Amino acid sequence: MYSVCSVVKKTPPVSTRWKCVCAYDGTSFDGWQSQSSGNALQDVIERQMKKVFKTDIRTHSSGRTDSGVHALAQVFHFDAVWPHGADKLRLALQNGLPRTIQLTIIRQAKPDFHARFQAKGKIYRYRIFQGAADPFTAPWCWSVRGELDWLAMVAAVKILKGKHDFWAFSGENDRTYATTVRDVRRLDIARKGRHVTFTFEADGFLYKMVRSLTGALVNVGLGKLTLPEVAEMLKTRKRIPAVQTAPPQGLFLVKVFY
Repeated sequence: MYSVCSVVKKTPPVSTRWKCVCAYDGTSFDGWQSQSSGNALQDVIERQMKKVFKTDIRTHSSGRTDSGVHALAQVFHFDAVWPHGADKLRLALQNGLPRTIQLTIIRQAKPDFHARFQAKGKIYRYRIFQGAADPFTAPWCWSVRGELDWLAMVAAVKILKGKHDFWAFSGENDRTYATTVRDVRRLDIARKGRHVTFTFEADGFLYKMVRSLTGALVNVGLGKLTLPEVAEMLKTRKRIPAVQTAPPQGLFLVKVFY
């Protein structure tokens, strides 16, 4: 009598797309996007993922933030096999990350979800301190010396808000956009004592656009840039030296819309 042995084929594990929201203090990192230094936020997170998944995992973010820029809710996605649930995944990944990076949400996403290409808009916030900020404030704001003309800045906000070509307010080394027209749906300025906060919401932002707009608004407040010059830059798409790029430490990515 002969026995027949059947071969059972094992079904390979199915990869899942995961959506992650994270907060970070960007002070000691070389921005979000992977760098040769290995000290970008993407590098640090992906090294931890390799420890957890035992294989290389690539993350895809809603967009890059520059060196020194912070985030309250950066969004990225990745594909990985993980059968133990989202809560345990977040804990496993968080366990090996520095305290300056916090994974606030991880959940399964639709297979076609893309953190960058499906983003419908973002909110950024920029913090300013009028005068010399103390050591507990300075790492997360721009200390501006001199009094700011509040009415002039409010008038400049009215000029900049709305749908315009912001070519003159983009980074000089990155002009590879299909279009530089953006709709700034919200541009608010608020003050409390010596603290000033600018809030920007748009359907998208050009490279260093928020920092350039902030630099322009501050220089309007300091009397170094006139309202007609602001309007003229939107019209001619020509940047002038009076528009400075605000330093990175005051900038926070607040929210990404989908």
